[in-house]
Amino acid sequence: MSKKRRTITRLSILLVIAGAIGYTFWANYNSNNGVVRAGDSAVNFTLQELNDERFELAQQEGKGVLINFWGTFCEPCEREMPHIENTYQEYEDKVETIAINVNEAPLTVDSFVRRHQLSFPIAIDQRQEVTRAYGIGPLPATVLVDEHGQVQRYHQGELTEDMVREFYESIVPES
Repeated sequence: MSKKRRTITRLSILLVIAGAIGYTFWANYNSNNGVVRAGDSAVNFTLQELNDERFELAQQEGKGVLINFWGTFCEPCEREMPHIENTYQEYEDKVETIAINVNEAPLTVDSFVRRHQLSFPIAIDQRQEVTRAYGIGPLPATVLVDEHGQVQRYHQGELTEDMVREFYESIVPES
């Protein structure tokens, strides 16, 4: 093989590799990474709550739903739990709440719930199926679903009590 032909072959291979790398970056940049967005239909899920009740999102139609993803190891999650608890007491007849712990041992979660005296529904996503379906990354993360099953808002990060109240108020069904 001549030197010129080897050079052309190597250059062709390099161009194919550069094109593949470029396409990978472009595809990753333009993808939404699966993160749920306002206007999306909420993905249905069923989880067992700590109190052995079954929570299915599809059965909440006609009600707003606040879905909070959290972990006991997450300091912002721990700080926002009292805010959710206080506000939950005001809105429990108007809006459904489910706090989804991401893949921790039931004993650890139960101990956390007792220590913080939480009364709202809590479930554990042990296989992280719901977490992946909603594209949840860093914790805490909150998803607001309206009475029609549409995502109204996705918030990543710690909630203040005012934010929790505003979130609940935004998904109270119109009578």
